[in-house]
Amino acid sequence: MKFFVTGVNGQLGHDVMNELSSRSYEGIGSDIAPKYSGIQDDSPVTKMPYISLDITDKEAVTRILKETAPDVVVHCAAWTAVDLAEDADKQETVRKINAAGTQYIASACKELDCKMIYLSTDYVFDGQGTTPWKPDCKDYKPLNVYGQTKLLGEQAVANTLEKYFIVRIAWVFGQNGKNFIKTMLTVGKNHDKLTVVNDQIGTPTYTFDLARLLVDMAESEKYGYYHATNEGGYISWYDFTKEIFRQAVALGHTEYDENHVTVFPVTTAEYGMSKAARPFNSRLDKSKLVEAGFTPLPDWKDALQRYLKEVLQ
Repeated sequence: MKFFVTGVNGQLGHDVMNELSSRSYEGIGSDIAPKYSGIQDDSPVTKMPYISLDITDKEAVTRILKETAPDVVVHCAAWTAVDLAEDADKQETVRKINAAGTQYIASACKELDCKMIYLSTDYVFDGQGTTPWKPDCKDYKPLNVYGQTKLLGEQAVANTLEKYFIVRIAWVFGQNGKNFIKTMLTVGKNHDKLTVVNDQIGTPTYTFDLARLLVDMAESEKYGYYHATNEGGYISWYDFTKEIFRQAVALGHTEYDENHVTVFPVTTAEYGMSKAARPFNSRLDKSKLVEAGFTPLPDWKDALQRYLKEVLQ
């Protein structure tokens, strides 16, 4: 199979390309930059074919997908800066990328009769309550511009194609790019006291593990909506931070022990500082993965340990 992957300069696209290489699939990466500009880690993605593509350019999307003729498009590219998306002068751009760009890709996939995997988010829901969101739930009430535009992207895919996977994820971390873990490691090294919210609940998603699942999906015809995060139960951002530091210390980084940094739990209201409304309930029900015969992602603590061994070398 031949794959076309958007957003390879980001966390997930980087890992999807490397997973394709490990399975000897042909993978073509793309992003808006003139050349691959992700982490220079000498992994396969840094050497695989790369095409510069602005997904908001309909003609370019159609032309490049026709020329490359993939069997599967994995659409990782998105505007993901949640707070910046609230700025009035950026909202049109966010919609162009997350909604219009996704529609252009879906339309090209329809013309080519190829499969499409679209990465979405729990932000399409209202984030209230404590019940895990089911993948086929249609009770959409996005809280912010990012969630609204990702929902429009979902609808573009589902209304255009039959051969699609819409995969909602949450709390993403990977080698290539910024994420919560990297932020906490930096802040924890420079401050002796941290406050982290304890009333937003979800589960982390390691892009290395997710990439494997996405390629498993592409090898199947079990189309539809799915939720995918690592296993291991639901936690708060505060819980996550405590475990990040605990594991960092276990790896020999004593600068994160309780003698050097103290983490205090606070509510979202007490923390403030966020332009975009955030979901309290990011619990995603992943049972459909097992029902469809897919292997769930490993426990998030195991994923965190593998990740920290890489980033704390």
